[in-house]
Amino acid sequence: MPDATDLVLVTGGTGHIGFCVLRHALEHGYAVRAAIRSEAKAKAVKDTVQSLNISGHLEFVVVPDFAVPNAFDKAVSGVKYIIHVASPLPTTGSDDDDLQERLVKPAIQGTVGLFESAKRAGMVERIVLTSSIAANHPNSAWFEPTDTVYKPEDRLDRIQPPYPDRIAAYCASKIAALSHAEAFIKEQNPGFDAIYIMPSFVLGRDDLCHSTARFMEGTNMLVVAQALGVDYPQAPTRGNNFVSVDDVARVHVLSLDKSRVVGNQSFIVSNSGDDGMEWNDTNEIVKRRFPKQVEKGIFPANGHSNSAIVKLNASKTEKVFGFKHASFEECVVGVCGHYLELLEKEKK
Repeated sequence: MPDATDLVLVTGGTGHIGFCVLRHALEHGYAVRAAIRSEAKAKAVKDTVQSLNISGHLEFVVVPDFAVPNAFDKAVSGVKYIIHVASPLPTTGSDDDDLQERLVKPAIQGTVGLFESAKRAGMVERIVLTSSIAANHPNSAWFEPTDTVYKPEDRLDRIQPPYPDRIAAYCASKIAALSHAEAFIKEQNPGFDAIYIMPSFVLGRDDLCHSTARFMEGTNMLVVAQALGVDYPQAPTRGNNFVSVDDVARVHVLSLDKSRVVGNQSFIVSNSGDDGMEWNDTNEIVKRRFPKQVEKGIFPANGHSNSAIVKLNASKTEKVFGFKHASFEECVVGVCGHYLELLEKEKK
C-alpha cells in the first residue's frame, strides 16, 4: 500500500478514463491532486466523489489552459507521481476545424509542458502517460487484413497535416505526444521515469455522465448506438478491440509502484483481437441480458458495425499486473445498465 502522503497529480479527471483513475488512486490509498480547468469542473468531480462515498485526500488545482508555458508549475509542487490522462478528444467539433490546432498541438504542448514542470520541480519520481493503441498500429489495419500481432513496443511514424478527419488527427496527436514524451525521457535525463499505457476502445460506467445524450459523445457510444440501432457513420469499420475502463484505471494506478513495475516501458490494455469478439455481438448480449427492454423497444438491439480483426499482444500487461481483462459481455452490461439508470431518471 502507498503512503497516504504520497501525492499523485491526475490530469483529465473530468473525463471517462481520468475520473476512473482518480477514483482508483483514492481507493488504493494515494493522496490525489486533480488538475482541473475550472472551479465548476472541480465542484462536479468533488460532488461525484462524495456521492459515491469515496474516501481519501482529494485536492484541486485550477489550470485553465494546459498548453501554455509553465502551466503545471504550481500543480506539480510537492508531487511524487503524475498520471497524465488529459488529451484533446475527437468526439466534438467538426472535420472542417483546424485539426492541427485543436487536437495535435495541445496534446504535444500539454505533455511536454507537464514533463518540463515535473523536471523543474525535482521531486517527481514517475509519470504515467495515457497513450493509445492509435500510437501503436495504423488505422489501415481496419481495412487491410493482416496477421501482424502489434506489441506495446511498436511505434508509428508521425502523421503530418493536413488530416482527412478528426479520427486521423486524433491518431496523429497520440503518436506525437508519445514520441515527444519518450524523447524527453531519453534526452533530458529528468530524474524520473515514465510508463506509457495504450488502451483500445474504452468501455464502462462513466460516473460523471448524467444524461443519456452524453452516451453519444464517447466510446460507450459504440455499444449504446448498437443497442439503440443507431448508425455511427464516423467509423463504419473499426478494430475488434475493447477494454474495461476499470482495467485501464487499475493499470494506471498500479504502474505507480516502482517496486513492481520497471520504468520506461509500455503496456497495451485490451482484449487480444483474435478472441472472436465482434461489435455486432452487442445485439445478442443485449437481447439475452436485457430482454424486457428489448421487448419494449427501448433497446431494439439491431445496430450493425463492421469489425476488423486487429491482433494485439497484451500478455505482458496481464502478467505484470496479475489480472485478466474484463469480457466484452461485462462491458456491454455495464454500459447498457448505466444507460437504463439514467433513462429512468430522465423519465421521472
